[in-house]
Amino acid sequence: MGENASFWESLIYAHPTCTSWKQEAEGSIYHLASILFVVGFMGGSGFFGLLYVFSLLGLGFLCSSVWAWLDVCAADIFSWNFILFAICFIQFIYVTYQVRSVSFDREFQELYSALFQPLGISLTVYRKIVLCCDAEVVTLEKEHCYAMQGKTPIDKLSLLVSGRIRVTVDGEFLHYIFPLQFLDSPEWDSLRPTEEGIFQVTLTAETDCRYVAWRRKKLYLLFAKHRFISRLFSILIGSDIAEKLYALNDRVHVGKGFRYDIRLPNFYHVSLPQTPSVQPSYHLQRGSPRRKPAGVTNCSSFSPQ
Repeated sequence: MGENASFWESLIYAHPTCTSWKQEAEGSIYHLASILFVVGFMGGSGFFGLLYVFSLLGLGFLCSSVWAWLDVCAADIFSWNFILFAICFIQFIYVTYQVRSVSFDREFQELYSALFQPLGISLTVYRKIVLCCDAEVVTLEKEHCYAMQGKTPIDKLSLLVSGRIRVTVDGEFLHYIFPLQFLDSPEWDSLRPTEEGIFQVTLTAETDCRYVAWRRKKLYLLFAKHRFISRLFSILIGSDIAEKLYALNDRVHVGKGFRYDIRLPNFYHVSLPQTPSVQPSYHLQRGSPRRKPAGVTNCSSFSPQ
């Protein structure tokens, strides 16, 4: 205990205390460096936050180096500040290179701003998603089919970027698919990774459409490597299926103005008299949310305008 006490006493009292303070303040360069440090540490996260932090901290260390060289005339203070300035400069260049390397085409940039950025997805994660689809946007001309009932295999997952898709079964209209919605989320959700299947609906372009497509096997490999991306797509696909269910529910009616409600399968809600009743024929595979609700018997087809 005595040795420890003597060590701490020597550490605290070995150096003389300040008996007199300098009357004059340090130069403006020193205060400028301090201001840059304060402002620099207020930076946020992400690429642009890092650029903000490293740029201001680098300028702060540079000002401290100039202050140590001109005013203090201390080689050690100058050396340490200059080394820290060099580190910040290298980091700034590295982050700038990363920002340039994750730049995207206009359509992918708009897709990120509209769908992925509000969810807090970083550009590095989004870059992995874009590379999985080979950074390609596919064009589907008007009245061309994306999938045909009973013929097209389910081998990809596609997201509509622009245009409108009409979904039909046996020639009867089901619902529309709009931009930022998946084209085949029900089919994707109805199959396990090792299963294969074919479309039980027909998807036709009502206008010139553009969509992004991820191959099924390649996307599952991405999910296996990055669990966060797997959870992200699970949330997006689940939300998309829910929107399709409610869009389909609004068009299903059960005789004499009663509307079928998917939330309350044992009850019906009275619909407005002017609302046309529909009963599309549903012949879909296991697990697909585009199934015919149980108990619906009398329906007529709905013709889109």
